[in-house]
Amino acid sequence: MELQSLIREFISLQERGFTEDKIKEFFQNLIKVDLTKFNWVRDVVEQVHLKDRASKTALHWRDMSTGEEETLTYHQLSLMANKVLNHLRKAGMRKGDPLYLMSRVHPLHWATFMASLKGGFVLVPSATNLTVNELKYRFSDLRPKAIVSDTLRARTVEEALGEMKVEKFLIDGKKQGWNSLEDGEVTNAEAEDTMGNDVVINYFTSGTTGMPKRVIHTAVSYPLGSLSTASIIGVKESDRHLNLSATGWAKFAWSSFFSPLLVGSTIVGLNYEGRLDSRKYLSEVEALGVTSFCAPPTAWRQFVTLNLKEFRMDKLRSVVSAGEPLNPEVMKAWREGTGLVIRDFYGQTETTAMVGNFPFMAVKPGSMGKPHPLYNVTLVDDGGREITRPNEIGHIAVRLVPRPLGLFMGYSDQKKNEEAFRYGYYFTGDKAYMDEDGYFYFVSRGDDVIKTSDYRVGPFEVESALLEHPAVAEAAVVASPDPVRYQLVKAFVVLKPGYVPSEQLAKEIREKVKSLLSYYKVPRIIEFVSELPKTISGKIRRVELRRLEEERRRRGEKGEHEYFFTQ
Repeated sequence: MELQSLIREFISLQERGFTEDKIKEFFQNLIKVDLTKFNWVRDVVEQVHLKDRASKTALHWRDMSTGEEETLTYHQLSLMANKVLNHLRKAGMRKGDPLYLMSRVHPLHWATFMASLKGGFVLVPSATNLTVNELKYRFSDLRPKAIVSDTLRARTVEEALGEMKVEKFLIDGKKQGWNSLEDGEVTNAEAEDTMGNDVVINYFTSGTTGMPKRVIHTAVSYPLGSLSTASIIGVKESDRHLNLSATGWAKFAWSSFFSPLLVGSTIVGLNYEGRLDSRKYLSEVEALGVTSFCAPPTAWRQFVTLNLKEFRMDKLRSVVSAGEPLNPEVMKAWREGTGLVIRDFYGQTETTAMVGNFPFMAVKPGSMGKPHPLYNVTLVDDGGREITRPNEIGHIAVRLVPRPLGLFMGYSDQKKNEEAFRYGYYFTGDKAYMDEDGYFYFVSRGDDVIKTSDYRVGPFEVESALLEHPAVAEAAVVASPDPVRYQLVKAFVVLKPGYVPSEQLAKEIREKVKSLLSYYKVPRIIEFVSELPKTISGKIRRVELRRLEEERRRRGEKGEHEYFFTQ
């Protein structure tokens, strides 16, 4: 079957609802398609959507700060992308040239993304909060030929570039030394005849150790591999799909770009700057008639602190979470407030969605679901031997034969490739266990596991228990060095409004954890903090907290609201 027919079949099956058998059959057929030559914009957007739904709304964008709003049909978005592509080509951009994209959520962000794929450039989506030094590091690893940014980030980009000669484009406003993507007439643009294994997307992803890794994706891996993400999210052609994600993160590509555009749905794009105003954001979900909603755990934890019954989100039918595991108590609170079940799923910058709670599955709170048929996911021990017994912790690994369609090509650093690709597997760097029914449960990053008195403790389980206490808004658990037990379990806790740090409250929180977990998992140290360090995607940076803890223990320092317990 040709690719276009398969895409149309996928759209139809999504609308009706996949079954487990049908989803396996579809992805078995997908991997048989000849993708030697493949350009996602030409072969999917233009040959399917511009023929079937050119006049349908592809993007409904709103800026929460300014009130600006714009809607674009599939035809209009395609023309906007052509305009951007012609601008870039006129500036000298050719197939294989690196294009950095560092801008807020804006229609021209989608158009630039699409233009880069159509032109066969190497797109490098970059977080909007990167510092000058962070950009310099990225530029030293992969020198840009051009950069697309916005007026708020232009100065940071200029400082990072220094004397480097690079073509610079703004999506908004005017600035000396910058070209404007808003200028010019919309014309046609021919698609580059890219090969399936051509490199078209690079991401820099923060590891738990070392400098950010450059992740290399092909013309097929993200663009077509994202069908796995779309099928787990369950986004349909009839949906108005919103993903709460900052640009520059792989999840934006997963859920704000590829997944909804693969099935021909309407994307709802919301731009906000600074801290998330959870009440205002849910009001926008309500006002814009969102039917399918994806958000990270950090946002869900904020949402459930509100009185959810104040909102009329009667059109909302599907909600999913990704980024890091979602605590069961948050899922419970959301369900009680809205009647909807949050479905968790798992993937990485290096892949598309690999494990998830599909729409046709019964959800087990705390589980990230079952492996997707596009990926042969399993658990292995340190020596690469497969683990088949339930409840035994192992490395989440992906079999490389046959190589999954959505798996990245590799890292730019060969040493990191040697660490990740071993024994015929890709090692994700994460650990999990599975139950008797084949559901996977996240334990930790490989080096986040705490070893205390010969016990191994995964931070996520302890964090979930901490959140059961009504005073706890957020929690991060890390290892604290100890001369006797090697490591102690330490919890950094952010309190909900109305609660004040005290030793008595720390004791009460510990008692709650004691009632839920084995004694060795109960934190011996609790420190109340105002906030936790996070990535742009909302993931808690435990590595930063571990470094802080190691330094403080070495110096014998104690936090202002830090409490130690011996029992």
